[in-house]
Amino acid sequence: MSKNRAWRLGASFALLALGIEFLDELVDGVSGAAWPLIRADLKLSYTDIGVLLTLPGLMANLIEPLFGLLADAGRRRALILGGGLVYAAALGSMAVSGGFWTLLAGLLLYHPAAGAFVSLTQAAWMDADPARREHNMARWTLAGSLGNVVGPLLIGAAAALHLGWRFVFVLLAALFFGSVLLAFRARALQEPLSETEVASPHQPLPTPPPADVRATLREALAALRRGEVRTSLWLLECGNLMLDVFRGLVGLYFVDVVGTSAGGAALATFVLTGVGLIGDALLLPLLGRVSSLRYLRLSAALSAALFPAFLLLPGLITKLALLGAVGFLNAGWYAILQARLYASLPGRSGVALALGNLAGLLGGLAPLLLGVVAERFGLTAALWLLLLGPLALLRGLPAPHPRFSDR
Repeated sequence: MSKNRAWRLGASFALLALGIEFLDELVDGVSGAAWPLIRADLKLSYTDIGVLLTLPGLMANLIEPLFGLLADAGRRRALILGGGLVYAAALGSMAVSGGFWTLLAGLLLYHPAAGAFVSLTQAAWMDADPARREHNMARWTLAGSLGNVVGPLLIGAAAALHLGWRFVFVLLAALFFGSVLLAFRARALQEPLSETEVASPHQPLPTPPPADVRATLREALAALRRGEVRTSLWLLECGNLMLDVFRGLVGLYFVDVVGTSAGGAALATFVLTGVGLIGDALLLPLLGRVSSLRYLRLSAALSAALFPAFLLLPGLITKLALLGAVGFLNAGWYAILQARLYASLPGRSGVALALGNLAGLLGGLAPLLLGVVAERFGLTAALWLLLLGPLALLRGLPAPHPRFSDR
C-alpha cells in the first residue's frame, strides 16, 4: 500500500474517532445543562437524580468489561456498530420519556451502548498508534471538550426557541445514527491497521493476535495484580470527580444554590466547558515540552486551592470566574491518566477498558452518594466531597524524576 493511501486511511479513521467523541461529549454537555429542565418536567427529587446518575453507570460497569474482553478476542467491529445503533435508540427513548422509570430505562440502554461505541473506538485508535497515546488522547479530549461546550449552547438555543430539551435529544439520536453509518465503512474497525498504514512517523507496537475470551480474562486478572495498573485505575476514578461528576452537577448548583435561572445554569456549564476547551487546546503543544506528571501535580495542587474558593466566595461573577479557572486547570487529566493506563497494558486496549469498567463500579457510586448527601445536608455540602479528587492525585501520582521526562 502506498504511503499516501496509508496516511489517508489513518487520517480518516482519526477524524471518525474524534467525531464520535465529539458527539458523545455533546450528549454529556446537553445532559448537564438540561437537568434543571428535565427535573422540572418530570418532577424529580435530588435522590431521583442521584439514582439516575448512578444506577445506569453501575450496570454499564458490570456489562462493559465483557465488551473489552470480546474486543481483544476479535469482535471489536460488531460491538462498535451494535453499540452505536443502541446508543441512537437510547437517546430517542430518553426524548419521549414521561417520568422517572422511563427515563431510567433509556439511561440503562445509553450507558453500556456508549461503552461499546465510544470507548472501543477510542481503544481502536490507541492501538493504531501506540507511540503517540498521550498526544492522541489529548486530541480525543479536545474533541470531547468542544462537544461539551456546544451542548449547553444547544440547550440554551432550544430554550430560547421554545423547542424544549426533548427536541435536542431527538436531534442527537439522528446524529448518532449517521455516525454509525460512517463507522460501518471504516476499514480500521474491520481489522487493525498494519505498521505501514499508521498515519504516524512513529513505529507502532505489533498488534497481538486475537485470543478467546477466557484467555483475555486470565490476562486481565493477571494485569490487575500489578501495582502500576491498579494505581492508574484508582487515579482515573479520583480525577473523574472533578470532571464528569462535577460537570453533571454544575447546572443544579447554580440554580439551587446561586439562584440563577435555567439559562444561568447553561451559562455556568458553558463557562466550565468553554474554558476547559481552551485548556485542552493548549495541552497539545504543552505535552511536547513539559513532563505530564509535573503538569498533573501542579494542576491538581492549584485545583485543590481554587475549588474551596469557588464554593465559599459569594457572587455570580466571582463564582463564574473561579469555575472557569477550575475548568482550565482540569484540562488534560483524563487524557494523561487514560494514556498511562493504556501504556501499562501495551497492545491490550480491550483489557484496559475492561479493568477500567471494573474500577468504575466504585467510582460510579459517587453520584448516588452525592445525591443522598445533597438531599440531607444540601448540594454545597455534597460538592465539598469532590475535593477528594485533586487531593488523591497529589497523594497517588509518583514524583517526576528531576532529570528525565515521563512522557
